[in-house]
Formats: sequence, structure tokens, C-alpha cells
Amino acid sequence: MNLGWLVALVDVVVAFLLIFGLKQMASPVTARSGIGLAGAGMLAAVLAALLYVLDVAPDAQPHVTANAILAALALALGLGWAWWAGSRVPMTAMPQMVAIYNGMGGGAAAAIAATELLGAGQGASTRLAIAVVGGLIGSVSLSGSVVAWAKLDERLKRPCRIKGQQMLNALVMLAAIVLGFSTILVMPRSPGLAALFFFAALLFGVLMTLPIGGADMPVVISLYNACTGVAVGLDGYVLQNPALMVAGTIVGSAGTLLTVLMARAMNRSVRNVLFANFGATGSAAQAGAVGALKPAEASDAAIFMRYARKVIVAPGYGLAVAQAQHKLYELVKLLQAAGVEVKFAVHPVAGRMPGHMDVLLAEAGVPYDLIFELDDINDEFDDADVALVIGANDVVNPAARVDRSSPIYGMPILNVDHAHQVYVIKRGQGRGYSGIENALFYAPNCAMVYGDAQAVLVKMIQAIKDLTAEPQAA
Repeated sequence: MNLGWLVALVDVVVAFLLIFGLKQMASPVTARSGIGLAGAGMLAAVLAALLYVLDVAPDAQPHVTANAILAALALALGLGWAWWAGSRVPMTAMPQMVAIYNGMGGGAAAAIAATELLGAGQGASTRLAIAVVGGLIGSVSLSGSVVAWAKLDERLKRPCRIKGQQMLNALVMLAAIVLGFSTILVMPRSPGLAALFFFAALLFGVLMTLPIGGADMPVVISLYNACTGVAVGLDGYVLQNPALMVAGTIVGSAGTLLTVLMARAMNRSVRNVLFANFGATGSAAQAGAVGALKPAEASDAAIFMRYARKVIVAPGYGLAVAQAQHKLYELVKLLQAAGVEVKFAVHPVAGRMPGHMDVLLAEAGVPYDLIFELDDINDEFDDADVALVIGANDVVNPAARVDRSSPIYGMPILNVDHAHQVYVIKRGQGRGYSGIENALFYAPNCAMVYGDAQAVLVKMIQAIKDLTAEPQAA
């Protein structure tokens, strides 16, 4: 029985599910269903491909059936491990997980290209040339994502830069390209030449990512996600698999657009992110960073917010580190019960990966209609009695507006300094991930509430509860 018609039909259904699923992901309200639809589409494509292989495998080639069984076993093991690991990963480690999983996708694309390059086909062809390009991009995505994971996991705490780094990177990339195309031009094909090609491609991914500072990791993760999508799409063409072509094209285009948007949110180009070596250190004497920091007690800040008319919360990575999102929402509900208007302001590059803060707040059950992006809420800070900053740094630094010497000059920021009073919850007096001193902390309307975010929020909650209970006791 020929199941080719079934695979073709499934490919059409998969294309629809992937495109519609991506559309659903455009809104937080429907994102979960969109992920489910896209996942169901890919599962259908995998099962149909396995059935097709089993059906067309001739009896003279039992190894084809054996390979299909091994593929199914690998899928089962991978699914089980991913389910176990994904359900236990803490929110603080979510960026690392995204980076390493994305790297696995790039590695899989490179492995497919390797099997094609080492196959029995003769001569150079368009298909093999595309396999070289897919293998190159997939390998760069794999090694680059691993380095990004190490940076996010603080295993590599500083950017690694050497003299002539960009020239070295260019030479390694050129060598990878020459080796790749030599692999398909030289007959008989040399496994050693192919190994050198993949080694050079992997090395380029490492060398390109090592100099990039931690503040740029959200853009880097998005870029490598786009690279993985492009590599998968190219491999789909090599294998003549429409499902891979559609999935890769969608991921590649969406990742590229997201990368450009995030770079624009930092008022920088993607080229500047990759080659400007930003994110190592910053000057401590930037505009506005003068005077003394003013500490405040958590209870005093809570009482001030309790009697405020409007409070805007600006979350950052420190909120994720402290796992304090649930306590934050508990505080917000107490303020709302007291008649205070509360909104959340989320910067596009807050956190360590695209959408990190949105995921964090959604986990705590914060309603989507309380969460606003920078462009939608920035004008409201002038009307806010209190801006509560939790673990954010560069995205609220007013030096981006006035200090031309600052590396973040021109970057759109949340206008928290325009609020009547600003409270910043911070573990200590250290700088943010980019190493730049924050002029906001020295502003006359800003007070620092030191401590772990969860511990501070617990004190704030208790102070408001005590305040509410006093009239009843009397």
C-alpha cells in the first residue's frame, strides 16, 4: 500500500497548523492553544513520515525498517527527557533552557546535512550546495547557543575578547565555506574534509558569541533561533520534506523579525550587537549618577503605595531570580482591593530572553489586561504616584536619554523616573548585567529598598495587611 498520498495530505495540514498556531501565539490569551496546535502538527508530520518509511521499505533492505524503529525510539526517549526536564526547570533557568534546546535544533539540522554530504551521490549539485549552507548555519547555531547557555548560566561570567577577533572570525568563516564546498567537489568524498568543515563552522559559532556581553543575550538567543529555523528549512529542501520547509521558514522569518525588533528596542542594529563588543563594563560617572543612594524600609514603601492613586510596576530579571512573581501579584491584589490602580510595564528586552517577563507574570496568574508594553504605557508614568522597579536596571536607566557617552544612549527606556516617587527593590548596590551605573538610583525621587525581592515583597504585604487590620482592631 502506497502511503505517499497520506504524507502529502499531512504536509498540507501541518502547514496550516503551523501558520495558524503562530498566529495564535501573537496574543498571550491564545498563545497556549497556538503552541498546542503547532506541536500537534509536527507530531502528525513525524508519525506520517515514519509510516511512509515503513510502507515503502523493501524486504531486501531491512535496515530501513530498523532505522525507522530506532528513530521512533529516539523520539520516545527525547520526549520523555524533555518532559521531565522541562517540568522541573525553574523560571530563572528558562533562558538557558531555551538557548540549549535551540542549539539542539541547530545540531539536528547539521547532522542531516552531514548525512547528505557523506552520502553516495556523485558530483556537486544544488541539493548538496544547500546542504553545505544548512550544515554551516546549523553548526553555528549549535555552538553559539551552547556559549549563550554558558553565559546565561554564569559559567562564562565575562566576555572573552582578543586582539584581531573580527579578522580571526572572518578567516574561520571563510575556511568553513571553502571546506564545505570542497567536500562536495572532491571525489571520492573525504570524511576528514567534512569533519574539518563542521569543526570550522562550530568554531566560528563559539568565536562569534564569546565576545558578546550578557546584556545582549536576549538578542543573541533570538538570532540563533532564526538561524536554526533557516537551517531546518534548507534541510527540508534537501530531503524534499514540505513539513520541514514550512516549519523552518516560519521559525526563521519569525526569529529574524523578532531579532530586528529587539535590536531596535535597544536602539541598535543587529550588526552592532554582534560586533560592537558592548556589555563588558560601564563608566561609574555617567550623567546623573551623582550623589548618594537613599535607602527606604519595605514597610514605608508599602504604606506609600497603599495610599497612592496609581502604581506602575516595572519587573526585571531580579524578580525571576528571587522567584517572587507570586508574591508580587499578591501585593498587587491587596493594592487593588484598596482602590489603587496598578499596571505592569514590560520592556521588550527585560529579562534574559524574548518575552521573559511576560512568561514570568503569566505564571503568577497576572491578568493580561494589566500588562503593557513600553510604547503603550510610557506616557502614563507622568501620571503615576509610584513606580515600583523590581530587579530591572538598564531598561529604566535615564542615562539612555541624556548621556551621549553611555553605551546605551538612545535606547528606549521605561520612563519610571517621571513618576512622583520611585522605589527600586534591589539585592545590593551592584550594577546590572551590562555593568553600567544607573542614574535613576541617584535621582531625588528614587529610594532603594534593599534585599531579596521575595523577602521584601513579603514585608510589604504584611505592612499593608497590618494597616488594613488596625481599624478593625480598634
